[in-house]
Amino acid sequence: MCDRANDRIQVFRRDGTFVKEFRVTPETLQNGSVWDLVLSEDPQQRFIFMADGANGQVVTLVRATGEVLSSFGRHGRQAGQFKWVHNIAVDSKGNIYTAEVGFGRRAQKFKRTN
Repeated sequence: MCDRANDRIQVFRRDGTFVKEFRVTPETLQNGSVWDLVLSEDPQQRFIFMADGANGQVVTLVRATGEVLSSFGRHGRQAGQFKWVHNIAVDSKGNIYTAEVGFGRRAQKFKRTN
């Protein structure tokens, strides 16, 4: 679950039992860091790709621990930059898709290269 205002991802079982939480960029002000997330396409779904709208980036985390592995993007209106990145998706080939709200109003595709 995304808890945008508190900069965290919370994990629950299907019955609603709390499992754990990860804080992601907790120093974020404005509208918080965790706007949307999607699990990776590999069979074990080892990674979380997270849309961080306030900081204008996509963050990759280890699903089991919440460790931040990498991030890309920054605020802006050019290709590869974000103006309020709000949603994120991944396809079966590992390509990442983002959607922006507000004045961004666009979708971008980031092609997996490995």
